[in-house]
Parts: sequence; structure tokens; C-alpha cells
Amino acid sequence: MRLEALRAEYDPRDDDRSDTPRDTYVDVPGGIRLQKALAQAGVASRRASEEMIMAGRVSVDGQVVRRFGARVDPEKSEIRVDDMLVATAPDLLYFALNKPRGVVSTMWDPEGRPTLADYSGQTEERLFHVGRLDTETEGLILLTNDGELANRLTHPRYKVKKTYIAKVPGPVPREVIREVRSGIELEDGFVKVDSFRVVDNMEPKALVEIQLHEGRKHIVRRLLDAVGHPVSDLARTQVGPIDLNALKPGTMRALTAKEVSELYSAAGM
Repeated sequence: MRLEALRAEYDPRDDDRSDTPRDTYVDVPGGIRLQKALAQAGVASRRASEEMIMAGRVSVDGQVVRRFGARVDPEKSEIRVDDMLVATAPDLLYFALNKPRGVVSTMWDPEGRPTLADYSGQTEERLFHVGRLDTETEGLILLTNDGELANRLTHPRYKVKKTYIAKVPGPVPREVIREVRSGIELEDGFVKVDSFRVVDNMEPKALVEIQLHEGRKHIVRRLLDAVGHPVSDLARTQVGPIDLNALKPGTMRALTAKEVSELYSAAGM
């Protein structure tokens, strides 16, 4: 097998030799091996990472690297797999939290109300919430200490979609569906949804799904109220490629390396 042959031929001392390089990438002095950085980031096992490197699927700082012993700096090197950025800095954290109803979207509240900090546990790094959900809205909220990613995910310029499920008076007539899809003029400007559909159109309550890439205050509630279908319950189910899945209210989980890379791609990084 070619991989086994390459591994057998590999000598760590080759890292310090400049003869017959397999690529033009310049090793980072004192760095760690590329396959180790990938494994530590949770991308794959070292063996699977070596297969990715051998296949030319890994680039460092814009250059495809095919050497198992290439040295990188996990905190500074831009490492991509299949052109998707990999979070290799060991101090960067990424979590998904299912915020319960009645919890304030801050890490501290002067009125003593429940906050995100009550559910996020103890971490050495300070976490930021990516956007906000109003107190009576439940659902997915991302927590991270990656400031650049957080800013991009919330800025309308990058058009990262957020998906909501709302309970409204039903049934919802077709003309309301067309009206919402065409766009609604609110007191602070025009709102154009990315998508809108009726999930369950029963009487007296219906469920609708709405996708938006902007985050004006109470925008979903105000939009549906404007078409005569005020929201009684609201939950955010997805941010970009990340969804709630089976995450129970009040619980938090770490994002996988694949999910973080997908978030980077969604945010244009």
C-alpha cells in the first residue's frame, strides 16, 4: 500500500533537510507536524490525516502540502482540508446551546434573571454568544471565543441564515404566505425573508418555518404580527449549517471539527 510505503520511508530527521522537497511550503521553526495538528483539531486520526495529506487535500497558508513531516503553527497557520478552513488553535472553543425559554441572552444580568452563563459551565476562556434570542424565545445559540467568526455569523453582509419555527394562529391563508415571501415593510425598514413555509396548518394553531439572514430586534415576531399572525411560541432551530438535532433544552455540546469548518465556510472564511 502506498501510504504504508511512504510512512516506512519517512524519517523525522528529514524535517530539517532541504534536499528534494516535495512542495514549496516552508516549515514553521519549532512547529508541530501537520498530521498531528489535524488530529488534535479533531479532523481525523493521524493515519487518516496522513491519507488526506498524501491525496493533496490539505493546504497550509495557501500551499498544498504533501509531506507528513511538514511543520505548522496551530495558532497561526491557515490550514485547510478540501479548501475548508480548520480550527487548529487549541484555545478556540465552539459550543451549541439550546437556550430555554425565560433565559436572558447575556452572560450576566443585573436583575438576577437566568443567563447563558448558568448553562454554559465553567471554561478558562471567556465565551461570547453569537447574536441574541429574546427572553421568551428558545432554541439554538452558539457560544465561542472566536471573535472574527462570531462577527461574521451575525453581520447581514455574510448572509448566514437563521431558521425559526413559530406557532401562530391558524390556518395561515395562501395570500399571507405570498405576502411574507414577497417581503414586509416594518417601522424600521423592509424585511425580505430567505424562505417561508407552513409546516402544520391546523386550526386554531399553525406552525411556520422562517429563514432570515438579518437579526433586527424581535424581527420574526414583528414580521408575523404585521401579517395578522402574532407569535405565541418561537424557537430557533438552526444557525447556518448547525442545527439543534437532539440537543435538549438547557444543554450544551461542543461542535465537531467538521461543523466548525462548515461554519467558517458559511461565514466566507
